[in-house]
Amino acid sequence: MAGMQRIVPNLWFDTEAEEAANFYTSIFENSRVLRVMHYGDAGPRPAGMVLTVTFQLEGQEFTALNGGPEFKFNEAISLLVNCEGQKEVDRLWDELSEGGEKGPCGWLKDKFGVSWQITPTVLEEMLQDEDADRANRVMEAMLLMTKIDVAALEKAYAQG
Repeated sequence: MAGMQRIVPNLWFDTEAEEAANFYTSIFENSRVLRVMHYGDAGPRPAGMVLTVTFQLEGQEFTALNGGPEFKFNEAISLLVNCEGQKEVDRLWDELSEGGEKGPCGWLKDKFGVSWQITPTVLEEMLQDEDADRANRVMEAMLLMTKIDVAALEKAYAQG
């Protein structure tokens, strides 16, 4: 197991594993495709078809599997991205949601159906403030948002 990440999220796709891995690695810096494995003659899918793609996003390893149409993604699991500020939130929100769906409170589904939370790190800091009124104002403001607006959070935080 030396050199191998111990826990690796495995994402089940029908046939889009390689497309998804290339899409994700094009969006995140410090990201790359590590390996592509193909089905052999033993199946269960056609020989030569991509079986798995192992890739890294910001040092986190993932496997994308072309497992078939049986399973679909849902919001029960999501990938949370901690962002340094509004510029990064805006870029990731726009790129990941293209062809997908924008949801409430910084959540989106990408064009493959994978759920993401695009979250500025300042949000967690504000929500953990010892002043419950401040934290509640920030929560109330966030609950009205789709993409997180850092300036609006800071305004809610400073009120009172």
